[in-house]
Formats: sequence, C-alpha cells, structure tokens
Amino acid sequence: MTTRMTHHITAAFAGLLGLATIVAGARVLAGGDPGYAVVRPVLLFNTVMGAVYLLAAVLIARGSPKARGVAWFIAEANAVVLLGVVVMRLMQHPVAAQTLAAMAFRTAAWFAIAALSKSS
Repeated sequence: MTTRMTHHITAAFAGLLGLATIVAGARVLAGGDPGYAVVRPVLLFNTVMGAVYLLAAVLIARGSPKARGVAWFIAEANAVVLLGVVVMRLMQHPVAAQTLAAMAFRTAAWFAIAALSKSS
C-alpha cells in the first residue's frame, strides 16, 4: 500500500469515527436509551470530540502540517479520559463495560491515526 493511499484511508477512518461518535452521542443526548448507565461527562466529552475528530480528518486529508499535532492531542485526551473511566470503575462508580470498551477503542484508534498521520 502506498503512503498516499495510507494517508487517504487514515483520513477517511478518522472522519467516519468522528461521524459515528457525533451520531451516537447526539442520540443519547436527545433522550435515547443506550441500554446501560451513561457517564454524562464522558458522553459530553465524546460528543464534542466527535467534531474535533472531523476537523482532524479534514486536516489529515489536506496534508496539513497541523494534522499530526491535532491527532496526537486527540489520542492523548482520550487516554486521559480512559484513565479517568478506569479509575471510576475501580472506585465502584457505575461505569458500563460498553463505556470502557468504547473509550479503549477510541484511544487505540487515535494513537494509530496519529502515528499514521503525515506531517508535512
């Protein structure tokens, strides 16, 4: 696979992740029941970050020099929130397994996106 193709796939994946995050968050914020306990600050963080994911996708697609920095910021912010969610769970707060899994996925995905993002 060429570097250019990897670049485009990375941007597309980042954009899809952003759209999915916004749709899922908006659905719950609008009153939809996800079927598990929701940690509202995490829900709000993820929904807002969905828009940042879209910004990163555009920057990656354009080959912006800022793309890699934004992707690393997202990865690190997700890691901090994931750590907080893990600590909450260890302290017996009601944190659904789905929340842990989703945050772990987002964190891993953004570290991969950041590593693959081209710095121009």
